[in-house]
Amino acid sequence: MGCCHLLEDSDASVMIDAGMIGEPFLIKRLVQQLGLNPTSIKAILLTHGHLDHAGNLAWLKEWTGARVFAHAEEHRHINGDYPYTGINRWCGRLEAAGRFLFRYRPAAIDEFITDLQELPFWGGLRVIHLPGHTLGHCGFYSAKHDLLFSGDMMASYFFNVHKPWAILNSCPAEFPTSVEKIRQLAPRLMIPSHYDFRDGELHRRRFCRLNAIQDWG
Repeated sequence: MGCCHLLEDSDASVMIDAGMIGEPFLIKRLVQQLGLNPTSIKAILLTHGHLDHAGNLAWLKEWTGARVFAHAEEHRHINGDYPYTGINRWCGRLEAAGRFLFRYRPAAIDEFITDLQELPFWGGLRVIHLPGHTLGHCGFYSAKHDLLFSGDMMASYFFNVHKPWAILNSCPAEFPTSVEKIRQLAPRLMIPSHYDFRDGELHRRRFCRLNAIQDWG
């Protein structure tokens, strides 16, 4: 129910996020099914540094030799020393428990990404800085496919479409600005990190409906 994505492009393929429980087996199987090698993956793009997105980052970086691209604000989440405050302390406690239980190892960010930066992967991916969930939370937009990988801007499950729970959001006051960015970008397709079906048109419609009723402030 939490997904990382392999963008296949022969020996210039890319991972968006690294997943958590069980993902190494699934990633290895997918790479094999596509006729790729670990070294076919040249970059790991992180939407943000929460454990369910960066849980396997150290393993994936070692297995592929790929460089890690993420916003500078995310290194504290990856390192496990982000200074959570208020209700968000519950997120910190959950993250700490997960790091202990799953023997988490951090990994270094090789290149810090910035808003609107164009990355030379998968026919071109534009960084869309979307703070709210975390300060450095980013989406990745493919103009070629008119597709936005929107990270944790929303969870999109059947009839339960919602923004991330309050305890998980480090800077919720930033959500309205991020929502407006997506509205202006107006992608035809959206793929979040937590969803039921891989249907970009469905998730874009759900996001529009959520935006119509959700108070993002």
